[in-house]
Amino acid sequence: MASNKEYIIPFEGLKNGKHSFEFKITTAFFEELAYSIIQGGDVKVDFQLNKKDTMLIGAFEMSGTIQKPCDRCTELMDIDIDLSHQMIYKFGENESEDENLIVLPSSAFTIDISSTMYELLTVSLPTRNVHDENECNEDMLDLIDKYVDSSEEEDTDEDEIDPRWNALKNLN
Repeated sequence: MASNKEYIIPFEGLKNGKHSFEFKITTAFFEELAYSIIQGGDVKVDFQLNKKDTMLIGAFEMSGTIQKPCDRCTELMDIDIDLSHQMIYKFGENESEDENLIVLPSSAFTIDISSTMYELLTVSLPTRNVHDENECNEDMLDLIDKYVDSSEEEDTDEDEIDPRWNALKNLN
């Protein structure tokens, strides 16, 4: 992931306590990512960093819209985003298996939150993203209907049981 300097927070000079940062994620953010499933967006990020002696606690508040292709017609669609999440940054050597804990080397003096923001946006997406009824691209739906073989669905009869499975009924 290409790191954008805008999302790198130097925490070394910060005093212990809470510090607030605001970011704006636009389409340019997603264009820099190779293989991004999100095509564009306009998301406001409020990031609050609570610096302590042995760790950093980051609280993300993200709201706005992102654009992703519709799973049915492949036209871009807007998806509303409103999420909050907390990440803990600790200093150490061993990697953590906890998805909410990021281990930083003791020599670190900055954190890059760009990958965390992208991951949070990605996992907040619904499993299936489709337009509302009658909003899909009609031309694309017509093409799908033209090339999808509907005879396969008619041929498979659920009442027919494979004779090999039928033989298993006699085992009792």
